[in-house]
Amino acid sequence: MANTLPEIRKTIILNAPIEKAWKAISTSEGIGAWWMPNTFEAELGRDFILHAAQFGDSPCKVTELDPPYKVGFDWGKDWHLTMELKELEAGKTEFTLIHSGWDEEKNTEFGQPHTMIRGIMDGGWEKIVNVSLPKYIEA
Repeated sequence: MANTLPEIRKTIILNAPIEKAWKAISTSEGIGAWWMPNTFEAELGRDFILHAAQFGDSPCKVTELDPPYKVGFDWGKDWHLTMELKELEAGKTEFTLIHSGWDEEKNTEFGQPHTMIRGIMDGGWEKIVNVSLPKYIEA
């Protein structure tokens, strides 16, 4: 039985219609603009790469695709990332990011314990979701 750590979950309201938000989370160009360079294509089962700067390239696979509401993918050997959109009133979209797959007994590909990296990633997502994404989408 895995000793799972809580998923990282971030939700914000974007001042943008769902179509614009969908482009930001379902295209290589969009994801690259607010998060990191990648070879993503919105196709179920497609393998792609996240170019994680000093950490090198992470292999990923698209596992969930429900336009324009949800995209999800396996990231590296343990993680799963889901991005969900919910249309609110005109011109507003709720965005939720869920980063799961944390296990206190596992290490990342780089030998760092999940227990340590989860905290760092939680802080990183805080900035990416609350600053980088809205700045890109609402520009």
